[in-house]
Amino acid sequence: MITPLEIENKKFSKKNFNGYNPEEVDDFLDELVRDYEVLYRKATESQDQIEDLSEKIEHYNNIQETLQSTLIMAQTAAEEVKAAAQKQAEQIIKRAENQAKEATMGIDQDLKLKKKELEKIKKEFDVYKAKMESLLISQLELLKEVNKDD
Repeated sequence: MITPLEIENKKFSKKNFNGYNPEEVDDFLDELVRDYEVLYRKATESQDQIEDLSEKIEHYNNIQETLQSTLIMAQTAAEEVKAAAQKQAEQIIKRAENQAKEATMGIDQDLKLKKKELEKIKKEFDVYKAKMESLLISQLELLKEVNKDD
């Protein structure tokens, strides 16, 4: 692209015969230089603005990618925490079930022991009762014999 300075410095060879009026050419070139300077400055500013906006777009795209990867990592971490909590909950439940089974088994064993003790006590009571009956009967017999003798 031709710069305004190149237009301003452009010199034409002058012909004396059938040539252009040098003043008109110079005036036209001056006007052209002014207009071209304005356009050139706007084009340069636009190009700078385009580069600045492109950099900003790239920056925001990088931020977007970072946010997306952060979101994915957060989701993954949340899923891992959830899975770990679920696993821990399952372990706690399993441990509680095992403790409940052990407690139940202990209670069952205690119950069986108590039943055996009860049976033993009942047998001992039956034996005691039988001995007492036998003793009472023998005492009654003795009393009867003592009463007969009288």
